[in-house]
Amino acid sequence: MVGGFKSFVKKLNQPIGGSGTSDKKKQENLKLKTMELTPADAIKNSQNIRYNYTARDKEGNIIKASLDALSKVDVHSFLLNQGYDVIAIEEARLFNKLGLVQLTTSPMKDKDLNFFLTQLSTYIKAGITLVDSISILAKQAKSKKVKNLYNRLVFELTSGETLSEAFAKQGNVFPRLLINMVKTSELTGNLTGVLDDMAAYYKTKYENRKQIISAMTYPSVIFVVAVVVLVYIILYVVPEFTDMYSQIGSELPAITLAIVNISDFLAANLLYVILVIVAVITIFVILFKYVMKFRYAVQWLFMHVPVVKNIIIYNEVIMFTKTFASLINYDVFITDSMEILGKITDNEIYKLLIRDAVINLSNGNSVSLAFKDHWAFPVIAYEMLVTGERTGRLGSMMTQVSDYYNTEQKNLITQLKSLIEPVMIIFLAVVVGIVLLAVIVPMFNMYDEIM
Repeated sequence: MVGGFKSFVKKLNQPIGGSGTSDKKKQENLKLKTMELTPADAIKNSQNIRYNYTARDKEGNIIKASLDALSKVDVHSFLLNQGYDVIAIEEARLFNKLGLVQLTTSPMKDKDLNFFLTQLSTYIKAGITLVDSISILAKQAKSKKVKNLYNRLVFELTSGETLSEAFAKQGNVFPRLLINMVKTSELTGNLTGVLDDMAAYYKTKYENRKQIISAMTYPSVIFVVAVVVLVYIILYVVPEFTDMYSQIGSELPAITLAIVNISDFLAANLLYVILVIVAVITIFVILFKYVMKFRYAVQWLFMHVPVVKNIIIYNEVIMFTKTFASLINYDVFITDSMEILGKITDNEIYKLLIRDAVINLSNGNSVSLAFKDHWAFPVIAYEMLVTGERTGRLGSMMTQVSDYYNTEQKNLITQLKSLIEPVMIIFLAVVVGIVLLAVIVPMFNMYDEIM
C-alpha cells in the first residue's frame, strides 16, 4: 500500500505532456555560446549577400534562417535589435557565387501586394509601429522567401532607412509606382491613406488581369486540344485509310491527297516541326522582350484586331487614368507623374503618347494635346482629361474615367465569353469536317464505281 502511494506521488511529480523533454532541450539550447565578432566581420561588401544565421529567442528556442546584408556585423546588429542571442552567422558561399540573391528578388505579384499593403495599413492604424507591423507579417509568412523579404525590410528600417528607401533597396520586388507614392506619403504624413489606395489599385489591376486570362483560357484550351486531336488523326488514322485506298487502286480526290501529303510530311519530319515551332516561339519571346520596334509592331497589330483591341485599349486606359489619378490626388507634380506613368506601362504605344505629353508640358502646352484624336485613346477619356484640366479637378475626372472603362471592360469580357463558345464550336466543326471529308469522299467514289 505504501509502495503504491509512493509510485502515485512519483507520477504526480513527473511533467505532463512531455514538457520535461522540451525543458531539457531549452536548457541545452541555453548552453550554446553566443557569437563573438572579429574585425573582419565588419568589412562590408559592395552589394547585399546571403548570410545564414543561428540565433536564440527570448524563450530559448533556436531559430535558423537567412538574411541578405552587406556584412556580418549588420546581421548581428539586426538580430540583437530583435531581441535574439546570436550563436552563429555564416556566409552562404555557393548561393552568393551563383548570384542567386538578385535572382530570388523577383517582382511581387499584384495579389500579394494587395494583401501586404492592406495588412500593413491595418496594423499601423491599430497603433502598431511600422517596424513591429512588418515584423508581425514576417512571423505570419508561410513562405521562406516572403519571410526573408520582410526581414530585409525590418533590417533596413532599423538601420535608419525610410519605408520607400527600404522598398527601393529590394531590387525589382516593389513597383516603381509604389515606391514613389510611399515617398510622397512620407512627406505629407499620410502613409495609411497611400497604402489603402495602392492596395485598391493593385487589387483592380489583379482583377482586370484575371478577367482577361479567364476570357482567353477556354479558347486556348480548346485550340490546343483541337490541334492535338487533329495531329493524331492525321498521323495515325488517315494512313490506315490511305493504305486501304491504295490497295483497291481508287483514285483519290484533291482534298484527300492534300491531307495525305500533310500526313506523310508530319510523319517524316515531326521532330523538326516541333523544333521549328519551339524556335519560332523562343525567337518571338526574345524579340518581344528586348527589341522595342518589334514589340511596338506586335502591340499595334493586336490593338487593331476586332474585339481584342477594345480589351487591350480599355485595360491601358484604366491603368493610365487610375495611376494618374492617384499621383495627382497626392500632389505629385504633373511632369513627375507623366515620367512615372511612362516607366510603369509596358505598352509602347502608350509610352510614346506619354512621351509626347512630357514634351508638350516642357513647351508650355497641356497634357491633353498629346492624346487628341489618337486612335489608342478613346474620345470619352480625352474629353474628361480636357475637362479635368480646365476645371482643376484632374484627379477626380481621371478616377471617373477609370471606373467607367473598368465597367465597360467587364461587360466586354462577359460578351466575349458568350461569343467564344459558338465560335470555337464552328472552328472545330470546320476542322473535323475537312478531315472527315478527306476520308469519306473516296468511299463514295468507290461506291459509284461499283454501282
